[in-house]
This record gives sequence, structure tokens and C-alpha cells, in this order.
Amino acid sequence: MRIIAGKLKGRLLHEPHGHKTHPMSEKVRGALFNVLGDIKGLTFLDAYAGTGAIAIEAISRGAKKAVATEKEHSAHFIIEKNVKELQLEKQIEVVHGSVGGWSIHNMERTFDLVVLDPPYERIKMQQLQTLINRHVKAGGLAVLSFPGNVPAPEFERVELITAKNYGDAQLVFYRKKS
Repeated sequence: MRIIAGKLKGRLLHEPHGHKTHPMSEKVRGALFNVLGDIKGLTFLDAYAGTGAIAIEAISRGAKKAVATEKEHSAHFIIEKNVKELQLEKQIEVVHGSVGGWSIHNMERTFDLVVLDPPYERIKMQQLQTLINRHVKAGGLAVLSFPGNVPAPEFERVELITAKNYGDAQLVFYRKKS
């Protein structure tokens, strides 16, 4: 897995072994950032971070700060390793624990962009709604990575902007209402 664009373009990322995470493919990650466009100066929450590739790609492309949450121990270790090797410790806060637990203790923190890439076999719709309500700034975006063969979910307090299908995965973009 590599960083697609920005100041760290081409740098390789370590990946966890096993099947406890499902890293977003380079194709889908590239599509995500193509739809987002210019993200310079924005803040990101990479929930269910896996390898941390979303947060790292965001910083590479000019985002100001990112938080990457991951509860799976080996994946968390990989995120920390990637962040340290790329010298991004001042820009990416790596959280070891569930995003739900982090959210309860950080209710006041909001972000311009919240990327939700939960394990497909354990999607908790109420948790996704809570994360959107708490952590997406008014007018900000939430992006959900969701199975490609399932209709895009609707959430309260957001407007569905677009859904892009990539076979076994889709990206669903929502804008938070003011």
C-alpha cells in the first residue's frame, strides 16, 4: 500500500497481517480524495482507521490535523509505526481504542471531514449516526465506506450528496446541515 498524492506521494505504508481490518483499496482511496478535491487546512477524523492510510493521505495532501482511531491492537501498532516513520506525530493523533469510547470522551471535538470505514461485518448504524452528529462540523462532510451491494443508508441531520460504487465497496458522501 502506498500514498497516492501530495508531499508523501509514493511512500509505502505498513499493513497489518490477518483479516481483522479491511484496508480501503488504493483505487477507492484515490476516488475518495478526487471527490473531496482541495483539502488544504482541513481537519479529519479517520474512524476505524485500520492502517491509518486515510489520515496519512489527508496530511500528505495538505490537511491540517487528523485523528485516527483504531481498537484492534496490531492495526493500532501499524498506524503508530507508519505515523512515526513518516514523521507525522505532530499532525496525526493516533488513538488506541474504539471510536465509540473515544467519542464519549471527546464530545466537543468537531472536524471538517469524518471518514467512516467500519468493518463491513459489524456495521453499527446508531454509532455512525452518533459520530456524524457529534463530530462533523456544520457544513462539514461525512464519508461512509459501505458494502457496494447495499443501498446507501440515510442519516438524520445530513444531506446525502452522492454515492459512488466501486464493485464490492461504495463511498457515500453526506453534508451536515447547519
